[in-house]
Amino acid sequence: MIIRLFAGMVAYGTLLTCFAPAARAQVVNPSPGRVYVILYFDTEDYILPQSDDAAKRLAGFLTQQGIRATFKVVGEKARVLERRGRSDVIGALAQHEIGYHSNTHSQHPTPAEYEAPLDWSDGVEEFTRRERSGYDDVRRIFGQTPISYGQPGSSWAPEAFAALKDWGVKVYLAEGKQVGLNGKPFWYGGLLNIFNTTEGSKLRPDTDAGWDGLADARARFQEFYLRMTAKREGGIISLYFHPCEFIHKEFWDAVNFAHGANPAPAEWQSPPTKSPEESEKALRYFQDLVTYMKSFPQVEFITASQALRLFRDTAQRRTFSTEELAEIAKQVDAEVSFQVHDDYNLTASEVFYLLNRYLAGVVSKSPRPLLLDGTPYGPASTFEDAAASGLGPPAGEAALPTRPGQVLGGAMGNQERTADAGRPYEVAWSAFGRTVLDVEDYLEKRNQIPSVVWLGSTPVPPESYLGALAQVATRLLVRAEPPEKVAVAPAHLAAEQYVAADSPQLWNWVIFPSGFHAPKVMQLAKLQAWTLKPARPAGSR
Repeated sequence: MIIRLFAGMVAYGTLLTCFAPAARAQVVNPSPGRVYVILYFDTEDYILPQSDDAAKRLAGFLTQQGIRATFKVVGEKARVLERRGRSDVIGALAQHEIGYHSNTHSQHPTPAEYEAPLDWSDGVEEFTRRERSGYDDVRRIFGQTPISYGQPGSSWAPEAFAALKDWGVKVYLAEGKQVGLNGKPFWYGGLLNIFNTTEGSKLRPDTDAGWDGLADARARFQEFYLRMTAKREGGIISLYFHPCEFIHKEFWDAVNFAHGANPAPAEWQSPPTKSPEESEKALRYFQDLVTYMKSFPQVEFITASQALRLFRDTAQRRTFSTEELAEIAKQVDAEVSFQVHDDYNLTASEVFYLLNRYLAGVVSKSPRPLLLDGTPYGPASTFEDAAASGLGPPAGEAALPTRPGQVLGGAMGNQERTADAGRPYEVAWSAFGRTVLDVEDYLEKRNQIPSVVWLGSTPVPPESYLGALAQVATRLLVRAEPPEKVAVAPAHLAAEQYVAADSPQLWNWVIFPSGFHAPKVMQLAKLQAWTLKPARPAGSR
């Protein structure tokens, strides 16, 4: 589990430790499973100076407790701390792990807003253009290279993943509803995602009621602890806080940038603040909860980089044997998704890459090492969109020529492509082999699944091509000879079920203009489901 927490008064925390034995006494003979708590802070308010001291106090308390948290810092927040001469705050936070939380957070346009009309490649470039300067400033000011990122609010976009990976970011640490895998960590877009979890939010206070509910939070944590320690692999709780929420009564950005507003800096307003008593109450909640969790014997607080080691991707840098490849090919069916094996997991795009690489070696009579080094991204557009733009059969025609026994190999006109959808067709092995080499070249140069795979002059969806790859690989591995003809059948990217459909509710953030939603963003997100797979904790192997 991953938990974000804020520091409270040391004297109060010391008092609480007197009650820790009672908490432990309720947990009898737990199994070896551990509970990993990832505590992180979205450090973003660059308007209210008091939030600087709140961040310092949080960091100082945690350092004193021997706990390292992850402080995700906005680029403008880092620059403001530097301009204010707050080296004390910078130094206190630098004792912990520093992540990145966008360049200007809530100033418009936010990431989802500027990505909304863009295609994949333009979106990746635009994210870098707008966000890289903040990343570089955070790295320079704090003396650390941020290994994690999380979007501002719910302003999420899949193109960010490709840009972040190029920068060296390896962990996506945030909450949201755009993509998820049953509330557990997962790989998506080449990054470890601790995203769309459930437990951490249940430990946060009722801020509207004045930071009440500590007793309920403690009871829930104990419930999570018992459930997770009962499993060998344990569990992870992701919990976040904002340093500013211990100081203000209303979020700094809601006061200035709500519903699409974008005032000039000279017009920015400071949010109303809590009384000293209210602030101390919030701090006590945080410190009590941290101290309580720490008192349990199998709790370990981890940072984003430690989570990366815990959930190390054992498929990467692995050279696969032909026996393993046979098992991989066997699992491919018409419902294209990730695969779970004894020692590793694979995304659909990794399966595609390995099978195509194997066949490319057969076709060229120059076997390739089946080394997986990276995860190809999903297609840049849907097959249907590619077809509508002239890259495939005319709109309204079948994606797959499906006349029984039809053999595809040479050039053919559109009239030969038109057929009833939903039935498989066949292509000559010689034509299929040439396509395999073409796809290998595409993967090497683009690191991306093609939107359209060309069998001569006939376009087919990559899901259908993957099924054919698996069929041919299985035959070659068993009989050591290719078929005369290769069957190509309809298939579906079943992994997209883990990506949400676009709706205004998905973008429920006060900063967005009223009614904002982003259908193109979520269409691209579903295509990137090719890169999705569960993250396996070390204890489960």
